[in-house]
Formats: sequence, structure tokens, C-alpha cells
Amino acid sequence: MTRVKSLQAGAVIGIVGGGQLGRMLALAAFPLGYKVRIFEPESHCPASLVTPFHTCANYEDDKALIEFAKSCDVVTFEFENIPLGAAALIEKHAQLFPSSKALELTQDRLVEKEFIRSLGLKVAPYRSVHNFEELNYAISKIGPKGILKARMLGYDGKGQALVNGQGDAASAWQEIAAKPAVFEALVEFEFETSAIIARGQNGQVLHFPNSQNFHKGGILRKSIVPAPMSEQQFIEAQNIAHTVAEALKYVGVMAVELFVTKSGLVVNEIAPRVHNSGHWTIEGCKTSQFAAHIHAICGLSLGDASLCANAIEMDNLLGDEILNAHELLAEPNIYAHIYGKEEVRRGRKMGHVTRLKNEPLC
Repeated sequence: MTRVKSLQAGAVIGIVGGGQLGRMLALAAFPLGYKVRIFEPESHCPASLVTPFHTCANYEDDKALIEFAKSCDVVTFEFENIPLGAAALIEKHAQLFPSSKALELTQDRLVEKEFIRSLGLKVAPYRSVHNFEELNYAISKIGPKGILKARMLGYDGKGQALVNGQGDAASAWQEIAAKPAVFEALVEFEFETSAIIARGQNGQVLHFPNSQNFHKGGILRKSIVPAPMSEQQFIEAQNIAHTVAEALKYVGVMAVELFVTKSGLVVNEIAPRVHNSGHWTIEGCKTSQFAAHIHAICGLSLGDASLCANAIEMDNLLGDEILNAHELLAEPNIYAHIYGKEEVRRGRKMGHVTRLKNEPLC
């Protein structure tokens, strides 16, 4: 295994994006003695509440991007919808993990699916859609029931429309604002799971236990660990994540979202970052996904993903559910994380709680 030079205490980690993922990454970096600088256009964001070093500028501001990159020893990003040009510019002036290539291959749903399929991995049948006529053709080939997904800038169910028949085509096309899209068949699955993997600069990998994920309206509501998977399914999930990570020469934490079906695992999508379905690892694993990501990009050993409880549950707090978060602390072995977002909106992720069930092991 290749030796890499690790960053010493006092080094500066740059995080592009200042949301809750950036906040939790920063909190994982501080115990290791690192400083954290964020690049985020919004002046009041969750990550800005935990670090005083905040470059508040637009992603189109090349001068600010260059100054930010030069002020950091390593840079990472907390979400995949940053402009590719901004990532490429940062990469010219600082180490960027994951790379802009990994971002490019996962930012566009069509490019991502073709990449996954090129690795010999299974995805739902799909077709590219550029206009309404192509949508109708895709439905005729794929089948009347499917999901129309905008190729770019989709998350938490945004930019997606369910199609239950040919009659839904027009409304679905308008729902995604007539943007280039992918129409994919509905997959009959038993449940959804995430294969979360960390890969270091030297190729070392760390697999986290799989969770069973529950979504509503395209938004993750709950993750339960361990997922009800056979040993063979766990190994298959790990192999899929490892295949993707190696193909990308990935550095950092990545989540591969999977459908568990009777005929095997089907890849839904790749998230080139720490993932909502892994928030439970903060208390639920000896090393959290956030700490593992910091370890990976800084050239450190990745840690230990062993479970700290026999059963774990993580629930997202959406909208005004956050108002009762403190009351939940009356339960034993429960941990609340409130992200510090100023505006409470329906469906907005405001925080999460993690429950360690049975006797904690750590």
C-alpha cells in the first residue's frame, strides 16, 4: 500500500458548501487539530456557526475561489451540485478530494448511469430524454410506469416526477421544467439501502454497515441499522461500492444507493460525499463517516467502522419537527443534532436524532 504524507495539526481544510454536511465535517476535523475554512455564498449557514473562517462569495467568483484554494492545505466539498468549473479551478490551486473527475461523473444522472453500467453493475432500464417526443418514445420502450428525473441539480426528490402511465407524460415533463432528463423504469424492490465506503489516498478502504432506508416524498425519513440483509447481500453491496470507488480513484467517503431486489442489488445513484443515510455513524460507529472522510483526505488511517450498539435508528427532523427535538432527549441513549438553519420550512432538513437501542457497545 502506497505511503502518503499526512497533514499535521494546524493544517487548513477547505470545505466547499456550508450546509449541515459541511458543519458535521468541520466538527469531525477539530478534534484532530485541523482548522476549517468554508466557501459558501450564504452568509448565515450551518457551517458558519462552527468556524470563523468563511469565504462568502458566489461559485462564479474566480478570484475568491483561487484565494480560498490557496489558503487551504486540502479542499473537499459537501454536496455535488457545485458548478464543475468551480471545482476544476480549485483543483488547479489545491489538492481536491474527491477529484473534479469524480464530481463530473456523478453530477449528471445520464453520465452517472452510463458510468455505472460500464463497470458491469446493474441499473434500472433507462433512456435519455431531451424533449417531450423523446419522453413518449422512452415510455413506449421502457414501459408506462417509471420515474422522470432531471439530469442535473436533483436532490431530496426535487427534479423528479412519477409516471404511472402515458397520460402522465405531459404533467411529468412540466414538473421537471422541461429539462434534459432520464426516464427510468420503476424497480420492484424489497427495500433501499446505502453502501457507504471510505477510500484513502493510499487505496485503503473502510466499509460501513448497511442501513435500511425509508423515504417519503423523495426525502429520507429514517435509517435503521443493521439492514435486514444476508451475508451474501452485504458482500455484494461492499463489492459494488469498492468497484465504483476504485474506478474513480476516489478519496473520501462515498455512498452508493441501492435497491435490494429478489434478483440482486440494483444501483440507484452515487453520492460523492458523506451521506444523510450515514448520519447515525456519529454515535453508532467507533469512527463516523465524517471522521473517516477527514482521515481520508488528510492522509490518515481511516479508523474503525464497528457498531456501537446492536440496533440503531436515525430519524430526520423536517420542518417544524425540529421544535420538539429537545423533548426527545428524555429517552435513553438518544442523541439530537440541530443544524442551526434560521428558516424553518416544510420538508427542510433541520436536524436528526439517533437512537442507540439495546445496550451500547462503545
